[in-house]
Amino acid sequence: MSGKVYLVGAGPGDPGLMTIKGMQLLREADVVMYDALSNPDLLKECKAGAELIDAGKRSSDHHLSQWQTNELLVKYASEGKNVVRLKGGDPFLFGRGAEEAEELRKAGAEVHVVPGVSSSISVPELAGIPVTHRDHTSLVTFVTGHEKADRDKDRIDWKALVNGHGTIVILMGLGNAASISKGLIEGGMSPDMPAAIISKGSTPEQRVELTVVSKLRETIEEKKLEAPGIMVIGTVTELRRVLGDMA
Repeated sequence: MSGKVYLVGAGPGDPGLMTIKGMQLLREADVVMYDALSNPDLLKECKAGAELIDAGKRSSDHHLSQWQTNELLVKYASEGKNVVRLKGGDPFLFGRGAEEAEELRKAGAEVHVVPGVSSSISVPELAGIPVTHRDHTSLVTFVTGHEKADRDKDRIDWKALVNGHGTIVILMGLGNAASISKGLIEGGMSPDMPAAIISKGSTPEQRVELTVVSKLRETIEEKKLEAPGIMVIGTVTELRRVLGDMA
């Protein structure tokens, strides 16, 4: 195949946080397949005549299934086109980029990855929440709050996370907040453990709410917080009271 596919991280939402290399490839691409979490303003950077394909997935609203996305990536590569697969945050962190790269390699396509600024670290720090701090914790754990739909039970060992895994950063978990609270508390975490919920981080619509682990769902519902959202669990969240917004 003479075409190339680039898995490009779009960053957390602010177009200014996309990498220079990623932006250059976006401007040169013949085809851009973009996710729901990539800022639509980035598409204004595409060259005239570039084919734009919405491959977004958000909750139950899928414009393309994953197998369709994989097939299209292989198809365009086989046609000799330069393709940017634009993915929110970083392509390999809960982004299924590795799965797409596997399928492309199996098909004999040339594929490259361009790392992106991950929301898992950048969104909390823009909200004045460092995920590590010498006075709080030297350890951080990243967790998906949304498991594969074909799994009939949660694979996350919440008890193990409670026991010495430092700050817990949960991505894509707003709709599953009640069970996350339940799992953490049943695992031994204090219901009053400080927590933060960040909605639409790094964008002009960013909202940040401080709460406790037992009130994650209550806070989301009362404050009408919307996806995309990140939950941060741990005493580092209290540093927001000192640091404030850092954007």
